[in-house]
Amino acid sequence: MLKKYRKTLIIATIIILLPMLAGLILWNRLPEKFPIHFNASGEADGFSSKAFGVFGIPLILVAFQWLCALGSLKMDPKAENLEGKVFSLVLWIIPAISIVMNALVYCTALGMDMNVQIIIPLLIGLLMVIIGNWLPKCKPSWTLGIKLPWTLADENNWNRTHRFAGPVWVVCGMVIMLCALLGGAFLWVMPVAFVVMIAAPAVYSYLLFKGKIR
Repeated sequence: MLKKYRKTLIIATIIILLPMLAGLILWNRLPEKFPIHFNASGEADGFSSKAFGVFGIPLILVAFQWLCALGSLKMDPKAENLEGKVFSLVLWIIPAISIVMNALVYCTALGMDMNVQIIIPLLIGLLMVIIGNWLPKCKPSWTLGIKLPWTLADENNWNRTHRFAGPVWVVCGMVIMLCALLGGAFLWVMPVAFVVMIAAPAVYSYLLFKGKIR
């Protein structure tokens, strides 16, 4: 099965490593104290060397991409259910994160104000909306989806739970994006949305398991 996704993995790897090229081009303009972490206010509060920022972060993301892909395709007992557009979409998440994250880091290192406290929640909310759209199409596996004992043991529970979870994730993702734009007093709603995304499908699937929902 790995052979089927080899081309996608190679292209994704190249995209993950593209920020290294940008770092080489901007090398002389980048500071030696390189920002790699931001606090809740969007201010850089964690730093590394320039070399680690330019080369280390993309290489770590590549290692994580291949570890997840190989682990899923080789070790998942239900790996045959990973075939299709859903798993292909998942393989593009880390490349997208690499481009966005490194763009924010480089711009911050060059002294630009990027409003990280708005951009990051917007992107997270968008990701939740995208995931919510494919959750109902997700087949049972140990790699993707809402992996609970009763969903993995019962395909009907799995399917109904994921059909329920899809709209919940889409709505919560949109709420997170809206709160990021509104800011201020609305920011407290974001952690509530994350809790709902996790808790609501779990409770629903458990009630199905116990026969409380028909």
